Amino acid sequence: MFGRGDSSPSTVVTSSGAVSAENVIIATGARARNLPHISADGERIWTAREAMTPTKIPERLLVIGAGAIGVEFASFYATLGSSVTLVEVLPQVLPVEDEEIAAVVQQSFEADGIDVHVGTSVAALEQDQGALLAVFESDAGESQAQFDTAILSVGVTGNVEDIGLDTTQAVVNRGFIDTDGFLQTAQPGLYAIGDVAGPPCLAHKASHEGIIAVEHIAGEDPHPLAKSLIPGCTYSHPQVASVGLTEAAALAAGRDVRVGRFPLMANGKAVALGDTTGLVKTLFDRDTGELVGAHMAGPGVTELIQGFVVAMGLETTEAELMAAVFPHPTLSEAMHESVLAAYDRTLNL
Repeated sequence: MFGRGDSSPSTVVTSSGAVSAENVIIATGARARNLPHISADGERIWTAREAMTPTKIPERLLVIGAGAIGVEFASFYATLGSSVTLVEVLPQVLPVEDEEIAAVVQQSFEADGIDVHVGTSVAALEQDQGALLAVFESDAGESQAQFDTAILSVGVTGNVEDIGLDTTQAVVNRGFIDTDGFLQTAQPGLYAIGDVAGPPCLAHKASHEGIIAVEHIAGEDPHPLAKSLIPGCTYSHPQVASVGLTEAAALAAGRDVRVGRFPLMANGKAVALGDTTGLVKTLFDRDTGELVGAHMAGPGVTELIQGFVVAMGLETTEAELMAAVFPHPTLSEAMHESVLAAYDRTLNL
């Protein structure tokens, strides 16, 4: 726990004593959320922690929540041979991703034998003769199924309790600590980084926040965190990667956009790899040519997305991207083709 007066340094109380400092960085992370009527017990109902260290592979697995973590575990355990059912209460898997990319993932999962239910809630999950009995509710009605194990993947909440925040001016909002662009809280000299500072809850975001906070403390002049330029990556099969606005978000914000799409089935390297499930989708402001969003599903896209991240950071327009030479044969050519497609200049489709 720690406290801070208006002019005195922060004091952090640990098991080995008290330490005072002019600046303190909170990096306490986050923990898995439970549902009001379903709680992880570590035995049959797992969080991501138990799912990472199983003592055996469940024959029948229920994954509740189809965000990035739920999708990753569904893909992982299906590959290991589990019969997987993936349930999401919202209308699509990967709710923060572009709708078309989510559809590619769902179709691929179903082709691989994963039973996907969107727009579906788990109304009950109860022990039933050594198994778990799940009750599903959707517009189609109610149904039941038995499972050996369930993974609860419905988000996280920051570890903000019992660390003395009530003695500071720091603001906790929906389970996370509010910060400015330099990761400083409302209390001068008190910073928060990583999952405790709110979504997106990604390792690369946390690492970058740490650098910004330390540089700010040291009196450097770092660029403030630009959340719109943080790439999101889902390590499933197919992989998913994105940066910037989805098409739905762009339209909701009143942006008039040109949309480019290029399927990996038309990419020579994907054909050579024998992995053609995927799509590259790009969004450009119709008036300025600004790249406002890029979304990908397919092999290697978590590596490829950084090209679009850099392009957006440099305020690249469609002109530079179309003029760039992409190496052949590579998956990156699909990125180029997607840009060309937005302007009706596709070469290989």
